[in-house]
Amino acid sequence: MHAVEPEKIWRPLKVVVAGGGTGGHLFPGIAVAGEFAVRNPQSRILFVGAGRPFETDALARTGYPQRTIAIEGIKGRGAWAKARAAMKIPGALFHSAGILAEVQADLVVGVGGYATGPVALAAWIKGIPVVLCEQNTVPGVTNRMLFPIARRIYVSFENTRGKIDPLKKRVTGNPIRQQILDAATLEAKEKNRFTVLIVGGSQGAHAINLAVMDALPRLRQRRKCYIIHQTGAKDQDQVADAYQKAGMDAEVKSFFHDMASRYSRADLVVCRAGATTVAELTALGKPALFIPYPFAADNHQEHNARALVDRGAAQMVLERELTGADLARRLDTLAGSPDLLATMASKSRMLGKPDAARTIVDDCYQLVER
Repeated sequence: MHAVEPEKIWRPLKVVVAGGGTGGHLFPGIAVAGEFAVRNPQSRILFVGAGRPFETDALARTGYPQRTIAIEGIKGRGAWAKARAAMKIPGALFHSAGILAEVQADLVVGVGGYATGPVALAAWIKGIPVVLCEQNTVPGVTNRMLFPIARRIYVSFENTRGKIDPLKKRVTGNPIRQQILDAATLEAKEKNRFTVLIVGGSQGAHAINLAVMDALPRLRQRRKCYIIHQTGAKDQDQVADAYQKAGMDAEVKSFFHDMASRYSRADLVVCRAGATTVAELTALGKPALFIPYPFAADNHQEHNARALVDRGAAQMVLERELTGADLARRLDTLAGSPDLLATMASKSRMLGKPDAARTIVDDCYQLVER
């Protein structure tokens, strides 16, 4: 844990973290919650979300209490699904107001995702300060709707788009969980081999898995490589079999709960370009080969990746151009280019903002204490 001002007495706060659903939204909220707990262990943190299985499981591992509201997304759905989702909004707003009154919230931190909307709106009606964390270069629809009522909007990128009041905007970076930051101090265990971490998000990425399986027999340096591959549940057995047939040493699992140790061992990360992944890579100074998810809202993953590619911190392949042959060629080239990897790592680290959670909580205390 980092040190905070020893002479400062931080009063306990009752904070509601609203939103989640995916790791990209949830993990920054967990990072901010952890920073509030560091300031004063008596602070009470409550997460309010839509109760999706991923967020329920992830929060259970942290020990933070969670509440669920009945709310669904609207964007990108059919007319009947949109109407059904819209009908749930009044009930979700009423339920959110009851939760805020019950916990006597001092502050609401919105982290994105459709569950943020009713909680933030209920807080605004009740006069409770609302702050928003926007992780992507292209803000999500819920956050865009909430920008006018937020007291602060914490963005990850200088070039974040959207109509954001300059007086509210703070370029803080994307908050990162302490256990990920701790990876910078862990001892790497595979430095005698070129270690590649392949991760396609919490559910895996089928297109990346297919390309990797096609690339394995084509790798000229496969004897030199050690691969750590998060596949998602559906592809785990097939991918593990492909490594075995290629005669390659690899750690293949559907999901890694301990990402810190995997990051610490990686010389290169092949991954999607979600905002949390980008923030973690830059905080740790890891070179990356990005394969952005092509169906992300407003194509935000490609924009996230390009922010690093343009600065020499990463490479990118669009999924429509992804082939096993090209992936094998890139991995062979990078495995044989330690100087290039070192340059990418250095430039990645220059873009990192490991103190994002600390900066956000500092500002939140200033808002609450006014």
